[in-house]
Amino acid sequence: MANSTSHSSGGRDFPAAAQFGPTQWSVVLSAAGKKNPLLAEQALEKLCRVYWPPLYTYIRRQGASPHDAQDLTQEFFARFLEKHFLDSVDPGKGRFRSFLLASLKHFLSNQRDRGRAQKRGGGQTPLSLDFSDAETHAGFQPAYKQTPEKAFEKSWALTLLAQSLGRLRQEYSERGREKIFEQLKATLTEGRGDVAYAELSARLGMSEAAVKMAVHRLRQRYREVLRAEIAGTVAHESEVEDELREVFRALSN
Repeated sequence: MANSTSHSSGGRDFPAAAQFGPTQWSVVLSAAGKKNPLLAEQALEKLCRVYWPPLYTYIRRQGASPHDAQDLTQEFFARFLEKHFLDSVDPGKGRFRSFLLASLKHFLSNQRDRGRAQKRGGGQTPLSLDFSDAETHAGFQPAYKQTPEKAFEKSWALTLLAQSLGRLRQEYSERGREKIFEQLKATLTEGRGDVAYAELSARLGMSEAAVKMAVHRLRQRYREVLRAEIAGTVAHESEVEDELREVFRALSN
């Protein structure tokens, strides 16, 4: 990971990616059954608020209707966030993604055994989830076939990218450079030779050399932010590179 000093991006300083330390998921793993279960529960709830779309996607790929998938997702979190969940956390299982999917499969199996809950949340207070874009996250297409596991992985990858892009947009906005970000964000998915530097130069009133440098810095910062986002969902720094490869593998399938 990068060191803790700041670096310049387009003439302004941005905080460099933090050194690997206690992250939301590593807090959960270290606190499970030990000193601070309350802190672990808070960290887990924050993770769940961000990474629920892959679970919804998995349930939809299992054949549930949008309405049932919403009910099941809410019910899952109502049970998942009860205090006893910490008993099932296995520090050896490293990644939040793996733990989340295994927990969901166990929950769905139990639901099939005992039938649907009488009402959403089973009397518990579930997370407040916004399902307005849930179908977009699920990515359904009439002729598109994908296993629930692969759909989960792809949705997980897309959620990571969306979180990273949102964080990057906020950084640029806080430094009064939102216009530059909005004009250059498309370059994050374009090939090196596909960027229309002359057009961007005219739009931004900058020289092509300045635009090229701004694009380079944006891409560099995006990689750092994505790595930091991934780091928050694994237990050890050594897992970040493997998880990053998994993200791009999921996106290519």
